[in-house]
Amino acid sequence: MKRLAIALAIGATMGTTTHAKDFPLPPLSIAQQGYFFIGGKYSTVKDRQVMSGHLYVEFQIPSRQTHPWPIVMIHGGGQSGTNFTGTPDGREGWAQYFLRQGYSVYVIDQPGRGRAAYEPDLYGPATQPAPDNVQRRFVAPERYNLWPQARLHTQWPGTGAPGDSIFDQFYASQMPSIQDFTLQQILNRDAIQALLDKIGPAILLTHSQSGAFGWPVADAKPDFVKAIVAIEPNGPPFFDTGNIPAPEWFRDASTQARPWGITAAPLSYSPPANDPSDLAIERQEKSDAPDVVKCWMQRTPGRQLPNLQKMPILIVTAEASYHAPYDHCTVKFLEQAGVQLTWIKLSDIGVHGNGHMMMLEKNNMEIADVISRWLTLAEPSNGLTVTNRAFGRITPRRRSLHAGGNENFGKPFRKDARRCECKYLHND
Repeated sequence: MKRLAIALAIGATMGTTTHAKDFPLPPLSIAQQGYFFIGGKYSTVKDRQVMSGHLYVEFQIPSRQTHPWPIVMIHGGGQSGTNFTGTPDGREGWAQYFLRQGYSVYVIDQPGRGRAAYEPDLYGPATQPAPDNVQRRFVAPERYNLWPQARLHTQWPGTGAPGDSIFDQFYASQMPSIQDFTLQQILNRDAIQALLDKIGPAILLTHSQSGAFGWPVADAKPDFVKAIVAIEPNGPPFFDTGNIPAPEWFRDASTQARPWGITAAPLSYSPPANDPSDLAIERQEKSDAPDVVKCWMQRTPGRQLPNLQKMPILIVTAEASYHAPYDHCTVKFLEQAGVQLTWIKLSDIGVHGNGHMMMLEKNNMEIADVISRWLTLAEPSNGLTVTNRAFGRITPRRRSLHAGGNENFGKPFRKDARRCECKYLHND
């Protein structure tokens, strides 16, 4: 299958990777950096004028910009953009990694999160962070074994308990989150679209909760989304999965968190679906493996998602994360909807022990390398034509490295392209 072929192609190069632990990194070379807010709207609440719906963006433009499209990094639930700008133990983050690779990088704080202030009269109640949940889900799942793969977790850089300096740094970064899941998606969808209107086409890198933001943005503006890198995107389709004791392990929620399949906000299906009830769904009778959930799918023939077929898509799943039992359902749902994608299970390419917060873990740069290599393969301008000959035998499914039919992705980066940097430098 293609996923294995791509995994082998990427995994074969992993041994050549150079990390900061091997050699000191040179200073970052930045042409420009700054910040701005975007997407805000004024309204009157309790006789006062307030702004809401805006997100915070900080950007860095490398001195040598070698890729035509910037990367927009969108954090997940309870987090902020600091997930990408460093690690709790003081190492560089993915923002610096991709800046060194020649990408312009835009890191956001979602509406109502971090430096995009929370407006309780409009956003409603907030979910507060809790140390126990952070330990169970993120930093020490191996101590709780709430899902079958949790015991494999080894990559958190510390003891994963309060009082450990690394845990304390991470927990200090946790943020209240808007409870209304549909409102989250609508606010972020609209604000990210406004961001793309300002900076131009980009690659979206989403994580967890924000996976449900990337799909509707790409659906609404397929010409502006040149690729999606979905790190354990919000899922599985339709119903949340709860953890119960072994041997059952999993139980579906009673109500649909994502009535449109992979989102709580509407998507453009073909034939059109005017209401979530138009999607006829059914649950697998038997799971794909004993340690994974039974997937909810559309009944055959499923409606298609034509706009998500227009860009390359990568889904990355860690070995020990709570997403390991169900990310395959998101993959299957998208494929049934005609979306050609690449799914990389990190364990398949020899990257072991990671949890859900992989961008902060000890081998975060190794995973960044995996993403970077996929992006390189997805850019024909970098000299690699992705064919069956390049990867060995590839089945017709998950053909995302052909750029999903988007004629704009991977066009050669012109030598005079710096004349167009106004789109990136915000001189508008």
